[in-house]
Amino acid sequence: MIARGEIIARIARLKKERQAIILAHNYQRGEVQEVADYVGDSLGLSREAAATRARVIVFCGVYFMAESASILNPEKIVLLPVREAGCPLADMLGAQQLREWKRAYPGRPVVTYINSSAEVKAESDICCTSGNAVSVVDSLESDEALFGPDMNLGAYVQERTRKKLIIWQGYCATHAWVTSGEIIEARRQHPDAKVIAHPECTPEVVRHADHISSTSGMSPYVHESEAREFIIVTEGGILHRLKKENPGKRFYLASRRLLCPNMKMTTLESVAMALERMEHQIVVGGEIRGRAARALERMLGLSVRSKT
Repeated sequence: MIARGEIIARIARLKKERQAIILAHNYQRGEVQEVADYVGDSLGLSREAAATRARVIVFCGVYFMAESASILNPEKIVLLPVREAGCPLADMLGAQQLREWKRAYPGRPVVTYINSSAEVKAESDICCTSGNAVSVVDSLESDEALFGPDMNLGAYVQERTRKKLIIWQGYCATHAWVTSGEIIEARRQHPDAKVIAHPECTPEVVRHADHISSTSGMSPYVHESEAREFIIVTEGGILHRLKKENPGKRFYLASRRLLCPNMKMTTLESVAMALERMEHQIVVGGEIRGRAARALERMLGLSVRSKT
């Protein structure tokens, strides 16, 4: 068995040889986050993918994320270490289903969560992430919009916008498993802790939270808070970053079921293998890429304007 240090050194060497950048989602294994050049949520990763000058992008995440990187960087090589790493939420809305949905509600713009396939993005007017969904919806000229595929994120946005959303009934199984009873029990065990929840959680769970945000918004909240303990209601991979960036504070996962099997498929070994063999290459081309790129670029353009 190859020692961990040897694998890390191999990754560093191959990354230099391939002129590669490693991007990792906050839900990845801690050891994978440690070898990444950038760790973040879907919005941050999209920005990095769009801005990088690297020749090769190794995307430590799930399939739709690597697709987005390919859409934004058609001239670059995008590698997904584990091709089978998918997203059940993204699978809940297909392109044909979206076309039929659009026909049932003509004239409504389509806001699609980035957790979706390239084909679905191509049928959309603009994409969003959990971190910018409210501002994306508010930017629409129309008073009504189709929003999918996550119904819990849709419900979260609906409570914070004057627009009327027609929401697709998909969900993230990892977040939907958490119950309000588990949050109540976690508070009983840790009465001084603040509850931080991801908006993919059900409305019943979100109502128990002291703070609701995308994963990249969690660490700043923890850093600024006077609290010393926090109950985290999102996929457990985020604990690595929270502990690293906020030493001296304690974190408790709200449920042991907050584990995404797909996010945990990527290992140091698979990252090294991807760089060595230049696999698995994810390519989105042709008309699908062009149309999906417009939806992603509209989102990124809005994000840039909102920061200035």
